Amino acid sequence: MRLDSLSVTMFVMLVLLSASTQSIGQEQGSAKTDKQESSEQQSSDSKKAATEETKKAKPPEIPTVVSLALQGGMSETAMAPGLFGELQSNLRAMIDRLDRAATDEKVAAVVLRIRNPSIGRGKIHELRQAILRLKKSGKPVYASLESAQTADYLLACACDHIVMPESGMLLIPGVRMEVTYYKQLLDKLGVRADMLRVGDFKGAAEPMTRDKMSDSLRQQYDLLVDDFYDQLIDGIAMDRDLNRDQVKGFVDQALFTPQEALQAGLIDQVAYQDEYRQELKKTLKAEKMRIVTDYGRKKVDTDFSGMMGMVKMMELLTGGSSSERRSKKQKVAVVYAVGTITTGSSQVDILGGQTMGSETIVNSLRAAESDDSVVAVVLRVDSPGGSALASDLIWRQIKTMEKPVIASMGDVAASGGYYISMGCRKIVAEPGTLTGSIGVVGGKMAISGAMSRVGVTTDVVSRGKNNGIFTGLDGFTESERAAFQGMMEETYRQFTAKAAAGRNMDVAKLLKLAGGRVWSGRQAQQKGLVDQLGTLDDAIAIARQAAGIEADTETELLILPKPRSFLEQLLEGPSVTTQVGFASPMKELAGPWLADLALMQRLFAEPVLCWMPYRIEIK
Repeated sequence: MRLDSLSVTMFVMLVLLSASTQSIGQEQGSAKTDKQESSEQQSSDSKKAATEETKKAKPPEIPTVVSLALQGGMSETAMAPGLFGELQSNLRAMIDRLDRAATDEKVAAVVLRIRNPSIGRGKIHELRQAILRLKKSGKPVYASLESAQTADYLLACACDHIVMPESGMLLIPGVRMEVTYYKQLLDKLGVRADMLRVGDFKGAAEPMTRDKMSDSLRQQYDLLVDDFYDQLIDGIAMDRDLNRDQVKGFVDQALFTPQEALQAGLIDQVAYQDEYRQELKKTLKAEKMRIVTDYGRKKVDTDFSGMMGMVKMMELLTGGSSSERRSKKQKVAVVYAVGTITTGSSQVDILGGQTMGSETIVNSLRAAESDDSVVAVVLRVDSPGGSALASDLIWRQIKTMEKPVIASMGDVAASGGYYISMGCRKIVAEPGTLTGSIGVVGGKMAISGAMSRVGVTTDVVSRGKNNGIFTGLDGFTESERAAFQGMMEETYRQFTAKAAAGRNMDVAKLLKLAGGRVWSGRQAQQKGLVDQLGTLDDAIAIARQAAGIEADTETELLILPKPRSFLEQLLEGPSVTTQVGFASPMKELAGPWLADLALMQRLFAEPVLCWMPYRIEIK
């Protein structure tokens, strides 16, 4: 087929026309897309503006204020699991709550309701350091006082703002040590304390053999009170930005009404709760605030209806489900060595007295040593001592451990409490820890006079020159006394030799610091009996370092001995009770002296004691 020129021309024009139309269509399509994008962009901008307007219209978030009560004895031991454990006043749990509040972005401020906690200078220092960490986070920390004594005020001084109602009272009367003596009571009962000691300053037996302090005991307590007084003056002066002479004058005045305390610069505000809360709202620039009083506590489901309710009740009583898995993270074991030291298992009696059993502590240390996840151990000591044998068994276990063991001293770590500490690689004490008392005491209570008064007589058949050395009826004969004294002197020789070796100190130098002398933590550091001053957290950091753990490596704490639940303690027997519910009320009703005498009865079943039984109250 052949095309003429007109047909070819027409074909070419049609092709060009088609291409031109397609190009125009593409341009129109492109223009249409740009218009759509422009419209969508305008719509997006409008939505964004509307969202921002909505945000501006939303009410501001209500700030959370944590309100915590510092009160009670604040036990050093680990908190028991379950419902009753949550009811305990526990030092470590309180510190954890303060540290958590410091890092919790939802917490805007903290109010500490300080209500006469019955704690010593060691626990006060632990709490003060936790409060200071909280302050560093930039969150306001208010201290709410009512009728405040020295312990309350020392805690309050660590806070940003101290407030007290106009009906309150501030009492800072200085430092006072009281030693209770029982000799006249024993005389009236017809009981004679036949006691021996090694160490001129070892006054552990004095409460049973004298009715007032010996010159040597008074001499060492003069030095101890001087140091506690200086710590008190320096602490208040630093916290309240006052000079020492001003603070000494205030301590001599002792009692202040809230207005007088405000005028002196000892507190910041006289106000009731509703009034200082209004002040806190202004500080937080908020119209409302949310007050949380159970911050950091485990939520407890109290619906016990039906079969599942019974299961929940049993889990609460026994401390929770046994199906919990243990973490494989590296751990630092914290072994709580709390109470008077005895052989056997640890116990809590119905009068609230707590004993530290050598078997319990040794088994805990062995458990930490055999646990592959544990890299180091901290021995937290709060003990006036007790059985020399039990103390030595704990010391020996520490010395045989390959993992580093660091001692952290609480309110008191004296006599046997120092004995078990001296086996550790390093000793960390609180500035106000009572420590030292390196000496030995022993003896017995002769009750034949008391028995004869009520018509009870005893007849004896015996053999052996010293057969009556451990009888509770009569005192020592001269031969028995010499034998017993020799045994005590050997115990003292071992004590001082091991202490000198543990401190890398010449024995002659150690002996000048021993003899039963008691030191504050600050004095003990100056004398070389402890390595440094610090808290339990400081000791944990040292233990991590000793184990070669990098600073940024996360570790967990393993608490030993394992806390026992309410049901476990209840089933152990009539001599053991939970610390909540029974022990505290009984102790309040009986008074501390009856608990002391009950403890003495158990302790004097031990032949030789490293113990400071006199009740020291620092006020």
